[in-house]
Amino acid sequence: MTNPQPSPSPKSSARETRGEGRSETRGEGRSETRGEGRGEGRGENRQRRRRRAASVLPTLMTLGNVLCGFAAIHYAAKPMDETAFGFSTLSVAGGLVFTGMFFDAIDGTVARLTRSTSDMGAQLDSLADVITFGVAPAFMTLRLVSHYYGPEGGHTILGPADNAYAKILWAIAAFYVCCTALRLARFNAEVRSDKEEDHLYFKGLPSPGAGGTVASLIVLHQYLVSRHEGIEEGLTFARSAALGIPLVTAIVAFAMVSSIRYSHFVNKTLRSRLGFPALVRVVLPVLIAMWWWRESLAAGFVLYALSGPVMALVRPAKSAGTSAGAAASTPATTPPDA
Repeated sequence: MTNPQPSPSPKSSARETRGEGRSETRGEGRSETRGEGRGEGRGENRQRRRRRAASVLPTLMTLGNVLCGFAAIHYAAKPMDETAFGFSTLSVAGGLVFTGMFFDAIDGTVARLTRSTSDMGAQLDSLADVITFGVAPAFMTLRLVSHYYGPEGGHTILGPADNAYAKILWAIAAFYVCCTALRLARFNAEVRSDKEEDHLYFKGLPSPGAGGTVASLIVLHQYLVSRHEGIEEGLTFARSAALGIPLVTAIVAFAMVSSIRYSHFVNKTLRSRLGFPALVRVVLPVLIAMWWWRESLAAGFVLYALSGPVMALVRPAKSAGTSAGAAASTPATTPPDA
């Protein structure tokens, strides 16, 4: 006969049930916690990678500005002949200066949008501007004047060891480069904030405005010379017009280190709400520039360079007129009788 097995007591069955429940609950909790932790960690890693990729964009744009300045100097150093693009070497150099200006205009905005502004980016931007808007336009001026007034048919560039006019020309170009460096150093020292409201005005003509003025006038000069009929007549026009470029270079150099206030059109346009009148003011110059882009660039940069001194003269007159009108509208009070 087999002895019957004792049936488990209610207490032992309850203990087993509690143990199984605890183990299952702990296992599920641990697995869920680990799964959530891994998911959050992967999400954070993806966000970090995206931030790193976005933070590289402003630096790449600033380096594109550097390369444009270097390429502009390369083409300006060549003799003034037609290139494979159908333009003269100085026209190609001017186009590269404008391309660098595009990179310079958007790198700061992209850095603020991606929240990747840094002191290193600001310093790199200034170094790029010295090359593209300082050295390149000055070298283009030397190349242009040397072509018409230099020895050996204009293949060599005038220097400080040549005649008296060459010394003056070289001094103007060197002064322009020094003013560009001083202008950018002052900007970095005075502007401490990266907010857009602190970048709506400039103290002194900005270096892209000065470089664009010189480069646009040189590009226009090359275009008018190519369209001028007659060898002797065209050469006379080219030589006389080339003499005005160093004068403009010296004027914009003084404007850069001045205290004249200039507007930041890019930031003000991005911050403002474009209504119909403002939209017309933006679209109409773009349409005109599509047909006459050389004349439009030269006129636009010259007007911008002149806008600072003109507004400096108009602003005090407006404030004086406003204060006089306020004083006239204020009623006169009679003193009380003693």
